[in-house]
Amino acid sequence: MPEPHTSVLSMQGVSKAFPGVQALENVDFDLRRGEIHALVGENGAGKSTLVKIITGVERLDSGSVTLDGKAVHVRSPQHAQELGISTVYQEINLCDNLSVAENILIGREPRKFGRIDWRAMEEKASQILQRLDVVIDVTKDLGEYSIAIQQMAAIARALDISEAKILILDEPTSSLDSHETEQLFQVMRKLKSEGLGIIFITHFIDQIYEVTDRVTILRNGNLVGTHETSSLSRLDLIAQMIGRVMGDFSDMMQKKLTSGQLQEGTRLLHAEGLGRTGSVAPFDLDLYAGEVVGLAGLLGSGRTETAQLLFGVDRPDSGTVTVGGIEMKNFSPADAINRGIAFCPEDRKADGIVDELTVRENIILALQSNKGWAKRLTKQQQYEIADKFIKMLNISTPSADQPIKNLSGGNQQKVILARWLATNPQVLILDEPTRGIDIGAKAEIQKLVLELAEDGKACLFISSELEEVLRTCHRIVVLRDQQKVTEFSDAVDEQTVMQAMAGSD
Repeated sequence: MPEPHTSVLSMQGVSKAFPGVQALENVDFDLRRGEIHALVGENGAGKSTLVKIITGVERLDSGSVTLDGKAVHVRSPQHAQELGISTVYQEINLCDNLSVAENILIGREPRKFGRIDWRAMEEKASQILQRLDVVIDVTKDLGEYSIAIQQMAAIARALDISEAKILILDEPTSSLDSHETEQLFQVMRKLKSEGLGIIFITHFIDQIYEVTDRVTILRNGNLVGTHETSSLSRLDLIAQMIGRVMGDFSDMMQKKLTSGQLQEGTRLLHAEGLGRTGSVAPFDLDLYAGEVVGLAGLLGSGRTETAQLLFGVDRPDSGTVTVGGIEMKNFSPADAINRGIAFCPEDRKADGIVDELTVRENIILALQSNKGWAKRLTKQQQYEIADKFIKMLNISTPSADQPIKNLSGGNQQKVILARWLATNPQVLILDEPTRGIDIGAKAEIQKLVLELAEDGKACLFISSELEEVLRTCHRIVVLRDQQKVTEFSDAVDEQTVMQAMAGSD
């Protein structure tokens, strides 16, 4: 067992600036052997920059870093690995078409007579995985396994690259279900017992309290504090993360009650018997002006499939959709946009933002596409539109010409919303609009959704977090096993919805 309170990593007075942005300012951070240490804060707080300095991706401007009590200057990610610092990122960067064994040992394959010793490689890969209590066929392609197993392979590779002293896990549970998350936590606890220091980055408050020993909070590039997790209340943690009291969510309940008075508005969308074989069973759905309708269900229940049918990403093989009293004939995103439907997809990085474009270019994208490229918006029109929505949605950016990749996740999400609001839609389909963003940004986006309802729009709100569905939505539609099972009004409690989602009596 590691000696208590012995630091494996210590950072003192770390500062880092980028053009126009002070990413970190005089930050201290300390990681002990044999502990799981949460690193938390809003998007843009400085977490990623701190990790990049630890892993040698970025050089600090000032401050010091010590590893096992010795001053170090981490020159590159490879140097970090040589020092025993390993990282597993949220997006697993492995090769689906190679075997598990090849992925774990690629570049370090055991050889015999100048050739790869496949049997030795497979035995070694199996032994490394057994350290994580994972027993699988390592000769199979990695792509044949679940995301959870792929993540275990990524951890196994990270631990084997060097004699790891530090393991950094960046949002490792974002794509895992509750059972897979608990399996990961068991592995983390096992590695902790072996003396490994683990930095755990997550947006899930419950998980911080379930698995971590200490928590360090960053805000706007500054250190707010480091605490023993057990001694910090959830309310204090959230207050320190966002720098303000949590009146936002309670205020929102009143806003929902006020906006809910508009529920008896015009029916803007009517789906009848809409379905697609293998995707979602035929269902009926009405969306009215002035209301937010939530889609609740477990992973694989058909939430995203429902959204994609309504927006025309997928073509239904049964049923009809009527928008504004006119039946849709050509199911396509272009037709949906023309009829006043907007869709913010689940994966903002893959399907939402265009990484290399500016904030302005991302905002005007859907409007320009709808107009046609023959009717190009002038630069002046583009700036007027972008500046309008930057101000309206409180998007934190130095200018409309800032590359969107430089914004925090929450601000990127606001840009995607701005893109669709610029088309003046009547129906908004929002698929996980708050996933992977901080608590403060969640509150802002949820408030915005309710404000859009107050303005007479209809919103379909999809979230895997039942609490925010209950907080934001006037009506809740429950999906289970790719079919609609029931529908609730606002006067429903969490337990009732959970029972419907799970199919319990």
